[in-house]
Amino acid sequence: MRIVARPSARLSDATGGHGITDARQTDEIEDLIACPQCDALYVARTPENNMRVVCSRCHTVLIAPRQGAFLRVIALAVTVTILMVGATFFPFLQVHVQGLSNSASVFDAALAFMDGGWMLALSVATAALIVFIPVLRSLLVIYVLTPLAFNRRALPGARRAFRWAEDLRPWSMAEIFVIGCAVALVKVADLAQVDYGPAFWMFAALVVVTVFQDGMMDRWTIWRSLDASRPRR
Repeated sequence: MRIVARPSARLSDATGGHGITDARQTDEIEDLIACPQCDALYVARTPENNMRVVCSRCHTVLIAPRQGAFLRVIALAVTVTILMVGATFFPFLQVHVQGLSNSASVFDAALAFMDGGWMLALSVATAALIVFIPVLRSLLVIYVLTPLAFNRRALPGARRAFRWAEDLRPWSMAEIFVIGCAVALVKVADLAQVDYGPAFWMFAALVVVTVFQDGMMDRWTIWRSLDASRPRR
């Protein structure tokens, strides 16, 4: 079920006719939530489980708590880590040309450019964007959510770790790599026979799992849980 953010709903609009000045009338700034798409500002109220709160201006989902969502996100993060490790070292594809064949993995492709100079920097940057950053994001999510899923106090540095995970999200480009490979393979297919290796299908599954993980993650609920687990001074 969906709840549109209006003053009569659980998420009341705090924007006035002159920008967001009316939002200053709220007692707690922690109760405010801004739409990531249109910057509309609201006073947040937690909806019931399996109900979504959306922005009344652009209909972006703002809050979507689900029963057991933390455990599901952790499971998906573990899946991303396992798939990424396998996709890095298993053969990605095999090319057959005139009786000759050659297979390569993502790790082999990264090593092929490590001749020093700018190509070394390009190799490191490519490996970081495709492999290291997605794995790091998954590990940070696991670190943050594991105690919260069992109603325990957050681990030290959990807020900073989750902030890093969110900041790294635009730089996690495993799906861009898959799209680029698909475009390149369409052109290579006219010149040689191409067989997809296990790593190709792992990357394809990785993209799907990442989409489910980001869709399952309710960031507002996570921040509220992290705030509630902080020791009071």
